[in-house]
Amino acid sequence: MENNTNQSHQLLHSYCLNPEVKLDTQGLNEPILVVVRSHPFTQLPWIFNSVFLFILLITLNILLFSIFSTAQVIFINTFSIILILSYIWFNILDWFFNVGIVTNERIIDVDFMNVLYKEVTEARLDKVEDITSKSGGFFESFFDYGDVFIQTAGSAVHIEFMNISKPSDVVRIISDLVGK
Repeated sequence: MENNTNQSHQLLHSYCLNPEVKLDTQGLNEPILVVVRSHPFTQLPWIFNSVFLFILLITLNILLFSIFSTAQVIFINTFSIILILSYIWFNILDWFFNVGIVTNERIIDVDFMNVLYKEVTEARLDKVEDITSKSGGFFESFFDYGDVFIQTAGSAVHIEFMNISKPSDVVRIISDLVGK
């Protein structure tokens, strides 16, 4: 693969070619070639849930005012809004920090479980044995997203990039790098 220095950020930064980012463990001659995260379309369920919860809260306020005092309704609304905004915030963090990174030497999968725990899996390109892209269904085909599974030699953990944009392009890039 050519080392094309042209940057490309697409789909709310869910597919970035040659981004200007740095890793803590990045080598001097180890440029980051691709950064991927879940396709924005896959985030619609929690967005719809959040909108539904806000609409439900507004609708329930009619009932709440007939049962509780104004101070109690304000407390219930404040508590509910904090819960809904927390739900939104944690889903944004989950989307933003679950990333796959491909450099010219290795593949890194960062899985952000919650605020206090993350899992980072790394595989050197010379250990990669098999790369599989899976994409099926109408929405995955139409919006061009799917899963990429990378199998490594030995007992190393498998790397998975789930619901990423342009999975076939990522497989092609990794295959070209492994072939060198």
